[in-house]
Amino acid sequence: LILLRPLSSLFAKENLNRMSEQQLNLYDRLINEPSNDWDIYYWATEAKPTPAEFENDVMAMLREFAKNKKREQRLRQPDLEYLFEPPR
Repeated sequence: LILLRPLSSLFAKENLNRMSEQQLNLYDRLINEPSNDWDIYYWATEAKPTPAEFENDVMAMLREFAKNKKREQRLRQPDLEYLFEPPR
């Protein structure tokens, strides 16, 4: 949970404002349906295979984000002001 929260909230900050309605629904389902947050972390980091019901383009986006190819420092959750920013 300690590692998942910064990952999921930073992913949300970077991606929610450009997701389609269908993708937003998939993201909502992904963060709310699994009973164990660690499962999402393991799927995103490819430590465990993603179950078929959660294998979709949003999960692929989260996996790509988790790779952190830019090697950004991701130690804390973003401030929530981004929720009120106009879409880019």
